[in-house]
Amino acid sequence: MGLGGVALASMLGQREVRGADTGALPNPLAPKPTHFPARAKNVIYLFMAGGPSQLELFDYKPKLIELNGQPVPASLIEGKRFAFMDSSHGTKLLGTRRKFAQHGRSGAWVSELFPHTAKIVDDITLVKSCQATLFNHAPAKLFMNTGSGQFGRPSMGSWLNYGLGSECQDLPGFVVLQSGSRGPRGGAVNWGSGFLPTTHQGVPFRGTGEPILNLTTPEGITATRQRETLDAIRDLNLQRAVATGDPEITTRIAAYEMASRMQSSAPELIDLSSESAATLDLYGIEPGKPSFGRNCLLARRLVERGVRFVQLYHTNWDSHGGPGENLEGDFEKVCRGVDQGQAALVQDLKQRGLLKDTLVVWGGEFGRTPMGENRDTTGRNHHVDAFTMWFAGGGVKAGQILGETDELGFNAVADQMHVHDIHATILHLLGLEHTKLTFRFQGRDFRLTDVHGQVMTKLFA
Repeated sequence: MGLGGVALASMLGQREVRGADTGALPNPLAPKPTHFPARAKNVIYLFMAGGPSQLELFDYKPKLIELNGQPVPASLIEGKRFAFMDSSHGTKLLGTRRKFAQHGRSGAWVSELFPHTAKIVDDITLVKSCQATLFNHAPAKLFMNTGSGQFGRPSMGSWLNYGLGSECQDLPGFVVLQSGSRGPRGGAVNWGSGFLPTTHQGVPFRGTGEPILNLTTPEGITATRQRETLDAIRDLNLQRAVATGDPEITTRIAAYEMASRMQSSAPELIDLSSESAATLDLYGIEPGKPSFGRNCLLARRLVERGVRFVQLYHTNWDSHGGPGENLEGDFEKVCRGVDQGQAALVQDLKQRGLLKDTLVVWGGEFGRTPMGENRDTTGRNHHVDAFTMWFAGGGVKAGQILGETDELGFNAVADQMHVHDIHATILHLLGLEHTKLTFRFQGRDFRLTDVHGQVMTKLFA
C-alpha cells in the first residue's frame, strides 16, 4: 500500500485500503436517497436557445390575427421593458401567418411548423403560462438554468447531481449535447457547477468523432502504463487532500478515474451501429451527420445507461427579423431542425418503457411579443410575461393543457408558472423538496429556487 493509501485509510478510518482499489474512495456521485418517493429518475431537457415564438407554434390567437397591423393597446405595454423596442413608440400587433389545427384528445392547437410534434400531444403537457424575469439572452439563459442571472450559481443539472448522485459509474451524471448554428449565449456557465464541487458540472459531448477531446490514450502508452500513472497521481492527490482538507481534490481524483472509464464507455455511447434502421429513420438521422435528432437518440442512450441529467441545446431561435432571424424561412428551418427528433424521442422512450421514469422538458429562456419589430423582415421581440413550454413522462399527466393567456397572447392569466416554479416542480418530480436542497456558501444556505418557487401540482399524473 502506497503513501496515498495510508492517507486515505486515515481519512476514512479504515484498517485496510488496497492501493489501486478505486472503490475505497468516497464517490461524490454515489446515489443518494430522495426526500420523498420520486416520480422520475432522469431528466432530458431540450433547451431551445434564443426564445422560440409560442405564437407561431402553440399559442393560437385568432384575435391577434384579426387585429394584425393595429396599434398595441397602451395599457398592455405601459411600464414594460423590451430588449429592442421602446414601448413609447407606435408598435403594432403582429398576427401569425401560420396555419393551426387541433390535435389529439385534448384538442391542443399546434401549428403547421410542428407536424411531428402534433402527433405526440397526447403524451405531453403544454404549459402556456410560463413566465421569466430577465429579457436579454445571456442573463435569461442563466436564469432559466441556474435560477439567477448572476454568474457563479450552480445549474439545475448540477443541483440534481449534488442532491441525488448518479446511477451511472462509467459516464458523467450530467451530459450536455449541442446542435444548431452556434453555441448558446453565455456558454459553459449555463451548465456549470458554480460553488458546488466541480464533479457536478455538465460535461459537453460531441455527437461525432471523439466524444470528448483528449480522451484517447496517446500512441505508445499501454494500458498498464496508464494505470500506473493514474495510481501515482491518485496517491499524490490523496496526500494533498489529507494535508489541506480541500474537497476539490477528491473531485479531481474522481475525474481522473471517470475519464479512464470513459475511454471505453464514451465511444460505445456514440456508436449507433447497434440501433435499427427503423430507429434511425424515426429520428431522421443521416449516418455520420450531426443533428438535433442524433442528439435526441444519444439522450435516450444516456438515460438508458443511468445518466441523471441530459441537456440538449439547439440554436438559433432568436427571431427578431433581419438576416438569418426572420419568422419566414429562417424560423421554418429551425423548426424543421428539431420537430422530428423531439417527437421521436418521446415516442422512443415510451415504446421502450423509459418515459415513465424520464422527465422530458422543452422550452427556451423566454417567448416572443405579440407585437412585431420594425426590421427589414418579420420578427418579434423578447417576451417574459407569457410563453409556452412542454413536459412529458416522469410523473407528468399526459395529454393536458395548463395555463392560459389573454386574447392577444400578451399576459398569462391563469396557472402562471414562473421559472422558480418550474425549477421547484422539476425537483419535486425527482423526489427533492426544493426548500431543503441547499448548499452553504459564503455564510448562507443557497438553493436553486432562492427564496421563491411553488410546485405546480396540476402538472402531475
